[in-house]
Formats: sequence, C-alpha cells, structure tokens
Amino acid sequence: MHKIGILGAAGIAPRSIIQPARRRKDGVVHAVASRREAVAADYARLHGITRAYASYDDLLSDPQITIVYNALPPVAHAEWTIKALRAGKHVLCEKPLAMNAAEARTMVEAAKASGRVLAEAFHDRYHPVFLHLLDRKESGAFGRILSLRAEFHVDIPFNPENIRHDPEQGGGAMMDLGCYPVHWLRSFMGEEPQILSARAQLTPLNVDQRMEVEMAFPGGVRAQMVADIASPPFRGLLRIEGENGTVEIDNPCLPHKGHSIREWFGDSYREFTLAGGTTYDYQLAAFIDAVDNGAPLPTGGDDSIGNMTAVDAIYQVSGLRRKSA
Repeated sequence: MHKIGILGAAGIAPRSIIQPARRRKDGVVHAVASRREAVAADYARLHGITRAYASYDDLLSDPQITIVYNALPPVAHAEWTIKALRAGKHVLCEKPLAMNAAEARTMVEAAKASGRVLAEAFHDRYHPVFLHLLDRKESGAFGRILSLRAEFHVDIPFNPENIRHDPEQGGGAMMDLGCYPVHWLRSFMGEEPQILSARAQLTPLNVDQRMEVEMAFPGGVRAQMVADIASPPFRGLLRIEGENGTVEIDNPCLPHKGHSIREWFGDSYREFTLAGGTTYDYQLAAFIDAVDNGAPLPTGGDDSIGNMTAVDAIYQVSGLRRKSA
C-alpha cells in the first residue's frame, strides 16, 4: 500500500489524486502539507486525510510516505521535487514540470540519481482517447501526415493576484495551458518541433493571455497551436490531417468530461466516443505500475525536457522572456 503525500492544499488535488486513490486498493492519500497550518488542517479534515503538516519538509520527513504529488505553483516544482526525490520519494509533479528546460533537466537528473520515479502530470496522455489516436497512426491509417492543429481555450479572467497571470509563479497562457497542446503534438509525432513563429497577446501587465504558434516537425510537417486564457468558452481541439484521412478530437485534455472523435477516411465518416475512466485514474495506475514494476512512463524524463524546451523556444521566438536557470 503506497501512502501519498500532497505538497500544497491545491484545488486540483481532489479530482487529480485524492479521488483516484480512493478507487484503488494499492494507494491512499496519507498527508497534505501547507505553509499555513490552519489551511492544511482544514484541507485534511475536508478530504479525510490522516495527517496535516505545516511545512513541506515535515511531510518529506514522514517515513510512511512513498509517493509525493507536487501540486505547488510551477516556480516551486524544481526545488520541492528534487527535495522529495532526495528524501527517497517517488514524485508525480503537476505540469508544467518546471519553469524552463534547464530546471527540468536538473529534476530528471535528480530522479536518476535517486533511483526514484518522476513523472509530469499530463494525465490525458494515458486515456483511451489519446491511445486511439496513436493506434491510428501506428496502423498506417493516416498515411503521410500532412498537418496538425491543436487549440486549448479556458476563460481565466484577468486578475493580477491570480498566479495564472503571474509569470514569476509560472503563469501565462503558454505555461498554464499551452504546455498541453505542445505535448499533444509532440506525443503524436514522437519528434521535437522547430518553432517557426510565435505571437503573444498580452494583459495590461505584459503577461501572455494568448499565444499563437507555428511549428515544423522533422520531415516538414507543419503544426499550428493556440493557447488562450481570455476567450471563452472552454474548448480543446486536436486535428490530425493525413494523406488518407483526418481525425479531430474535441476535449483531448479531459475526455472523461465529454469528448467527440470525428474521423474522415476515404468516403467514410464517423463520429463517436470511447468509454473509460477519468484521465487521472489511468495516470495514477500507470504511475504506481512504474513504481512497483518499472513500467515505462511516456510523461517523464526526456519527454519532460523536450516539452519545456519547446515552451522555452516559443517564448523566445515570441519576444517574451522567461525566468532562466
């Protein structure tokens, strides 16, 4: 039985780790830590968590904890993930893994040195919807890939006190949302892109609220990407066009919340959904399998470094600059 500790009394944790753990017999959320003692205590009471710690170090010192879920803001991912790894814990870290590729590389090296598992929480990559897309590619159904498009829109009203609008904390459309469509495109192609152009629309505080990107993969396949935190309604789209047909997926990020797959191949067209659990259930199952059995994970190691390298390049090409290590 793995005992899981959560760094940060995060709003995402109930659906991303607490509820999935309750649906399993080999893992339980044992502790939560916040730098505000009352917040940790209230959070633990609300979610039925055994222990509440008033410091992250105290949680990492708990010998019963084998897995740490790092739900802190991105600016704190590198520091506390590395500390957790050195304390002998396996780490599932929220996306984006780091503030930049240099930090991501240091974190991956720390995981290798500690002999512990480190994964980035791109939960959608584990769901049957994305696996179906990869199966289509592997079967040769697309033929030669011609073009790709990925979009992610979530309305996050401008608020200078919201960390999602604070680049020093890892905010901005590209970091908060754009890392997902970049990951969809890279995961499908299995290659690293060259960033051809990137154009940002800025908030009054000069933080990107929209990023439009054009990239090219080896072999010349072009891809377009949009990340937007200022244009409701919620929308996610991934479109793959090949010489033999096209597939579109609505809501590739959270398919368990409702999705649609549309496929055009030759003269045939079909629209359908795939049954399955939540993306977070599949992610936790894969993570525990990696911890217990050494199963490979598609969202860690070189993949995490590659994703942050692409995000860094997008900011550089757009003319914006991120905190560098």
